[in-house]
Amino acid sequence: MCLDFCLPNIGIPLEALLASTFTVAIAEIGDKTQLLALILAARFKNKTAIILGIFLSTLANHFAAAWLGQWAIGFISPEVGRYLVAGSFFAIALWVLVPDKVDEEESRFYSMGPFLATFVLFFIAEMGDKTQIATVVLSAKYDALAMVVMGTTLGMLIANVPVVIAGHFSAEKLPMHWIHRGCAVLFALLGVVTLMF
Repeated sequence: MCLDFCLPNIGIPLEALLASTFTVAIAEIGDKTQLLALILAARFKNKTAIILGIFLSTLANHFAAAWLGQWAIGFISPEVGRYLVAGSFFAIALWVLVPDKVDEEESRFYSMGPFLATFVLFFIAEMGDKTQIATVVLSAKYDALAMVVMGTTLGMLIANVPVVIAGHFSAEKLPMHWIHRGCAVLFALLGVVTLMF
């Protein structure tokens, strides 16, 4: 039974796009890559180069993650896959309750300029990050690689572009405790929905 809400006559799984966008946008609030965006915005004046670096880095990273999710799910039965995906959502729900911190400044990359520094630092920061793992899981859940990649990339931009533009924005001003709890509930609900359908 297909639960995806599809656009009329073209069969694009809109649910995959919306779920991926919303999930990553929420999960990214207070994440280390959002804190990295704040540091880069304070370091460099060229906001366009930073935003382009975030976009292309996320696109490359999340494409690889989504491809991995679809490749891996092909080796197991649909029933086992459903339990693995649901379990992964529950694990991410617990993971988002642990606040992130930015590692020591990677100042050696700053000499590359705003675009390349952002591209490299974001790609490294996303490796094994909860939003990358969420991309793997979302791709395994939905058979819509392009929609998942577009959604997770859009979610990253929704969360990070305002930080880059504002520059003076600080995650500490937000109710992070409640945001992390809400994000954990979202991932847990995705796990429950996966088990039910």
